[in-house]
Amino acid sequence: MASVEKALEIIRRGADEILLESELIKKLQAGKRLKIKAGFDPTAPDLHLGHTVLINKLKQFQDLGHEVIFLIGDFTGMIGDPTGKSATRPPLTEEQVKANAITYQQQVFKILDPQKTTVRFNSEWMSKMSAADMVRLAGQYTVARMLERDDFNKRFKGEQSIAIHEFLYPLVQGYDSVALEADVELGGTDQKFNLLMGRTLQKAYGQESQVILTMPILEGLDGVQKMSKSLGNYIGVNDAPGLMYTKLLSMPDSLIWRYFELLSFRPMDEVDGYRSEVASGRNPQEIKELLAREIIARFHGEEHAQNAHKSSGNQVKLGEIPENVELVTVDMGGQAELPIAAVLRLAGLVANSSAARDVLGRGAVFVDGVVVDASFMMASGDSKVVQAGKKKIARLVLN
Repeated sequence: MASVEKALEIIRRGADEILLESELIKKLQAGKRLKIKAGFDPTAPDLHLGHTVLINKLKQFQDLGHEVIFLIGDFTGMIGDPTGKSATRPPLTEEQVKANAITYQQQVFKILDPQKTTVRFNSEWMSKMSAADMVRLAGQYTVARMLERDDFNKRFKGEQSIAIHEFLYPLVQGYDSVALEADVELGGTDQKFNLLMGRTLQKAYGQESQVILTMPILEGLDGVQKMSKSLGNYIGVNDAPGLMYTKLLSMPDSLIWRYFELLSFRPMDEVDGYRSEVASGRNPQEIKELLAREIIARFHGEEHAQNAHKSSGNQVKLGEIPENVELVTVDMGGQAELPIAAVLRLAGLVANSSAARDVLGRGAVFVDGVVVDASFMMASGDSKVVQAGKKKIARLVLN
């Protein structure tokens, strides 16, 4: 395992709060393999990069040699997390939860090592809990303390209904830490109340209280609101490589370093070097491209990462051949050969002969990725990718 100082440097990266850090240091100094827990309710089938902020932190703990427990809240998912909600959330069916749980596992193992990850479902212990057990659990906390929670407090003062089962949610999440004997629990800043519940219940059940590590909520591509599918400012884990690339390069410059800190695994001293280069005049788009390639490689593989900028819909560099191009048949009028200028005009890649001469004169005509000049001839039967400038490109079949 890494030294305590090095481990803390990695653990602190991007973290909003560690409660209590002094307890975490003691746990690390003891040299034991810690149980690191993070729970995810399978309430939707697809994850986005905002969800991966926690998973990335789990990966860092995993790389430090600790036991990572990926907890799927199939029981709590049927209750519905009331966090941040202004009204009672409709519960999911058991079938919906199970279907979503399968896709969650498929997606998170693109980040976590499946051989080193323990996957648990909180229905394992909650479905076995008797009514008497649940009453005893509910007796560990008061309604007054529950109403200190911001969202409950607002709804209570606004005379909006709070269903009794919503009070059970933080209790069940807290009990998960008891069942797993968690040493550390991770969650978003909006989950702080639920995470603290875990500490309270562990103490009540005679266990050493877990350390809490909260991670910030990732802003979406608008740079303002949290990343969300409903707001359309998200990058999906299952987005196609080309779409991922386009979205990441479209982010405002103000998000670059935030995304590097929370989504990249590059060392922070390397990231600080990029920051200095941008401050000295380097194009921020080049730095965004580095991040885009890293993230695309994580979810789609290195080959897709290197070619994502050539995907359909993305502007390619001169001479690069995209993955999908329009097929255009060119009628040569019975000629065996034609000069490239005539082919460009017949294919509609230029407006007229003057435009053909211009683009050829600028060295901006490529055939199968190789620059050509006005002397280049194309023959009947040829099938080649022809590019005229940055925006006009097609596979030409000459007949």
